[in-house]
Amino acid sequence: MRVAGLVLAAGAGRRFGRPKALVSHRGVRWVEHAAGVLRDAGCSPVAVVLGAAAADARALVPAGCLVVDNPDWASGMGSSLRAGLGALAGADAVVVLPVDTPGVTAAAVGRFVALASAAALARASYSGVPGHPVLIGADHWAGVSAAAVGDAGARDYLRARGAVDVPCGDVADGADVDRPGDLG
Repeated sequence: MRVAGLVLAAGAGRRFGRPKALVSHRGVRWVEHAAGVLRDAGCSPVAVVLGAAAADARALVPAGCLVVDNPDWASGMGSSLRAGLGALAGADAVVVLPVDTPGVTAAAVGRFVALASAAALARASYSGVPGHPVLIGADHWAGVSAAAVGDAGARDYLRARGAVDVPCGDVADGADVDRPGDLG
């Protein structure tokens, strides 16, 4: 079973004040953290989608990761998801992690790697609230790509197809960090 990892790191971070791929918290850049979490959980390859500040962010992507440029990054997360899925042909499944979820751990991602199959659809939950990471089997990539428009990503597709809920609150904090004040 070939389970890829996909970091969505192309946004400008307008609410945050700068691209989140460049943010450093507790001495680690978020793009490095997200790629490392996926790799440590056994995802291979790990792709990182870049857009805003791509030149600066590219230098922070860990060695061995596939860098995917998204020229349409300003249109929203959906275009980054499509670009990433398009670059990972040959994988059976992908674990998707937005760069702005620095509390997600390799232990949480490992739960998705263990569930991976071409038919799999799963998403993390924290106290019953859906979050990240998400697992998308290759059988769903075309449907997810068609549904990923603007900032919607795969949310509606996962909900409509009854994605498996994977509680992760015991091993991770899945909060999306939208503003500097959201950091703990």
